[in-house]
Amino acid sequence: MKKISNYINGEFQAPQARKYLDLYNPAKGEVYAAVPDSEEADMEHAIAAAKAAFPAWSKTSKEERHRIMMAISERIEANLDALALAESIDSGKPLWLAKAVDIPRAASNFRFFATAAMQFSSESHEMKGQAINYTLRHPLGVVGCISPWNLPLYLFTWKIAPALAVGNTVVAKPSEVTPMTAFLLSKICQEAGLPAGVLNIVHGLGHKTGAVLSTHPDVKAVSFTGSTKIGREIAKVAAPLFKKVSLEMGGKNPNIIFADCNFEKMLDTTLRSSFANQGQICLCGSRVFVEASIYEKFRAAFVEKTKQLRVGNPLEDSSRVGAVVSKAHYEKILSYIEIAKSEGGTILAGGNAVQPDGLNGWFIEPTIIEGLSNDCRANQDEIFGPVVSIMPFQSEEEVLGYANGSKYGLSATLWTENLSRAHRMATEIESGIVWVNTWLLRDLRTPFGGMKDSGVGREGGLEAFRFFTEAKNVCIHYGGR
Repeated sequence: MKKISNYINGEFQAPQARKYLDLYNPAKGEVYAAVPDSEEADMEHAIAAAKAAFPAWSKTSKEERHRIMMAISERIEANLDALALAESIDSGKPLWLAKAVDIPRAASNFRFFATAAMQFSSESHEMKGQAINYTLRHPLGVVGCISPWNLPLYLFTWKIAPALAVGNTVVAKPSEVTPMTAFLLSKICQEAGLPAGVLNIVHGLGHKTGAVLSTHPDVKAVSFTGSTKIGREIAKVAAPLFKKVSLEMGGKNPNIIFADCNFEKMLDTTLRSSFANQGQICLCGSRVFVEASIYEKFRAAFVEKTKQLRVGNPLEDSSRVGAVVSKAHYEKILSYIEIAKSEGGTILAGGNAVQPDGLNGWFIEPTIIEGLSNDCRANQDEIFGPVVSIMPFQSEEEVLGYANGSKYGLSATLWTENLSRAHRMATEIESGIVWVNTWLLRDLRTPFGGMKDSGVGREGGLEAFRFFTEAKNVCIHYGGR
């Protein structure tokens, strides 16, 4: 059986306790590899390596850091097929999706942040006739990056690339559920000439490994994407240590559809925003609100298109919906479908576990539920699967109440051709990102993050560089007394 290794100080290493966890192929429900069950000692070793590497890496020129990171980006692109296959086997997502989205975005992350760091500038402020102030930005030192299982390489690189670009060294913990592409990335980094200790990747369970990053005195910042529950624990222990913390957590995102929308474009995009990656994207629109005058038309068309989605082997191009990531998550999603029924919901499409193509994995039909109140558990808790609810509304005021009636505030999607309405609603919706007449269209220069229980801080663009650096003001007096 294939064994994944930790990557510490430029070397591939077994966990010190020689313990491993089973790694499953979700489409088959079978163990296919082993991932390190690392412990605190492994993390201590990685942090020490990162600390030792920091002085040289922080003083490395931007041009040299750019060269190495571009080499990593190019190698990701050159290994597209192998990385996409590993991502599909590890996570259950369709292979075509990994090829089209996940792996290209990972390469783009390195390319964008390597290039953006070359343009990252500081500010100056003149006090006329007295002094000039300017801002220096220094890398923090050792930073911790913890990424989730739903977009494994996509979000892993989203965190480590900006941290490396501005001169930090990184200790990263990918999800133990989907670690394979992070392991393959460590090989790419070694081949690209990234100096030893600059990036260290430690695999294992969060409470044994990731938790160390929140408490260790040599780790100056933690960037985390995952559940609100774990994010809350990180904040609780990191705050008294005055660590910088960026938390991108859960979502229960509204998709608001007005009657004046471009119906066909909206319908196709809503299908994608509901069920892409088996609904396992923090930005999926799981609460669909439709203006009453087109509700019946929408319901009929949406149900028909959803029933046409093929649930199948992730390795087959014709499969639109793959397997969910784990047995535990599969059981959670199915339990919420039952909860929705008990809360008065009617299943319009899906609602069942299936075993397509003779596979014995964790597959769930894309599911549409009608008749739920906005404040019920199925509409308030993050299910994070191929499950959406639909509900009619009469007015802007009513749907705004629904949209904001959640503890989460990550993203929202708004469909209307009325420009004034779009601006009004976008201003009032409580979420970190609002898409108007589109979904998941991302410019890497823009800030990304959530409000309320969806997060603290912002990633992306210059916001990421600001998070991973410390600002210092220098004031030089040049005139007068």
